[in-house]
Amino acid sequence: MPSLKALRKRITTVRSTQQITRAMKMVAAAKLRRAQEAAERARPYADKLREMFAAVAAGSDPDSHPLLARRPERRIDILVVTSDRGLCGGYNANLLRFAAAFVRERSAETAIAVVGRKGVEYYRRRAITLVLQRVGLLTTPPATIATELAAELTRRFAAEEADAVYLVYSRFRSAISQIPTAVQLLPVAPPPEGTATVDYILEPERPALLARLLPRYVEAVLAQALLEAIASEHAARMTAMDNATNNATDMIDRLTLSMNRARQAAITKELMEIVSGAEALKG
Repeated sequence: MPSLKALRKRITTVRSTQQITRAMKMVAAAKLRRAQEAAERARPYADKLREMFAAVAAGSDPDSHPLLARRPERRIDILVVTSDRGLCGGYNANLLRFAAAFVRERSAETAIAVVGRKGVEYYRRRAITLVLQRVGLLTTPPATIATELAAELTRRFAAEEADAVYLVYSRFRSAISQIPTAVQLLPVAPPPEGTATVDYILEPERPALLARLLPRYVEAVLAQALLEAIASEHAARMTAMDNATNNATDMIDRLTLSMNRARQAAITKELMEIVSGAEALKG
């Protein structure tokens, strides 16, 4: 059994760790509230833009814009959105595992683009060359990152360096549920046939409006995914730190029990020595 000194030192260490994890949980909870509000506020804009795109793209020729061109998927780009920091449980591991399974399902040649330091490090350890990498998701406005990503990904698609572009990210559902999700980003899919759309009067003409709307649509999809990923990261970190705090409490209880047992054993041993000494003096 460890000594009393070792047990006291271990309890002090665990208690210090517990204070850190509790503070990190509170910080993550505060950031989650703001990130969740930002993601929820952006959803109506993304939905309305999607509705507007459906109305403009209805009946359009796929050859009317490079971002609508559909080609056999011989080469594809996959953009994976991870976090810059760890201490968020299985958030990155689950997402990267999902991305790896998604890649295995595709028979095409795959190029990887990554947002987040954890994803960059993951693919670098596997000697996978990244066509695009971006960090600083929590320190840079998502709209700025989305604009940069959209410009490069659409350029590669329009130049036929990729026949399709997919986006893999964690969709925020709740504080305890973040769902790895894959969506096709390019080519931009036209609305399904039979979809009811509003009959807008378009100005300028449909081709010109479509040319201006498509890049904005791609940016909006990316920005929404980044906001969802930020909220998911904070939620995963809050849950992980809550679990760590609870585990520290359980560990402190076990160590305290062991310390009390060790103290009791030491006292019992001393009493036995005193009694033995007294009996020896009597004899």
